[in-house]
Amino acid sequence: MNPGRTEAARSAKAISPASPGSDPQGPRHDKHGRAEFDAVEQRIAYRFADRRLLEQALSHISAFAGIRNRASSYQRLEFLGDHVLGLSVSDMLFRAFPKADEGEMSRRLAELVRREACADVARAIDLGSAIRLGASEINAGGRDRTAILADVCEALIGAVFVDGGYSAASALVERLWSERMRTPKRPLRDAKTQLQEWAQARGLPTPAYREIERTGPHHDPEFRVWVELPEVAPAEGLGRSKRAAEQAAAAAMLSRTADKKDHSED
Repeated sequence: MNPGRTEAARSAKAISPASPGSDPQGPRHDKHGRAEFDAVEQRIAYRFADRRLLEQALSHISAFAGIRNRASSYQRLEFLGDHVLGLSVSDMLFRAFPKADEGEMSRRLAELVRREACADVARAIDLGSAIRLGASEINAGGRDRTAILADVCEALIGAVFVDGGYSAASALVERLWSERMRTPKRPLRDAKTQLQEWAQARGLPTPAYREIERTGPHHDPEFRVWVELPEVAPAEGLGRSKRAAEQAAAAAMLSRTADKKDHSED
């Protein structure tokens, strides 16, 4: 067992608001950095024994000058945090829904750990204001980019895991995800699944999705997608990813079929 990590786990703890006068860990933090880290620790109710981990979790690769060392950015911690998040949320679901089968828990898990959900959590604790970015990424709106926010959120979980162990990381996930788990933002079955089931129930083939346009800059594109089914007019969806556009198109077609059914019952 690593004695340094054991000591870090012993000294790391859940906190009330961080003390403004607490000393930073390591020589690289100026007063502005200390204030940022104090604020993040206060918002997540956790104090780091090794603040270098927090700094790494908040550092995008664009923030490094010269030869960029990916190992110094949040990417390694993001990899770890992604798996810790999945395990923590799975444990929460197992305890919270004792009658749910594997399929239901899998759908709930997918909804809770998807990129957009992680980015929403990051926005709720204002991680964007603390992320260290290069000038070009700042000018491109990086602080509110869903992909970056989701990555940093997972990196933060990874940093807490390294600093304080699984119990500290799972407690953080429970604080940040518990309400979201009990009140899903979207139906457990996504629109594409619902549309496929609707088509199968009527003997129709699997819906066909076709990308018809991609616009916007490379770092922030917008996709336009059509979904087609025999005997149903095509529906269109827009999204910041191809998957999101497909979901929007499926939702539009479902809405159209629901309207058609309502009118036929009048």
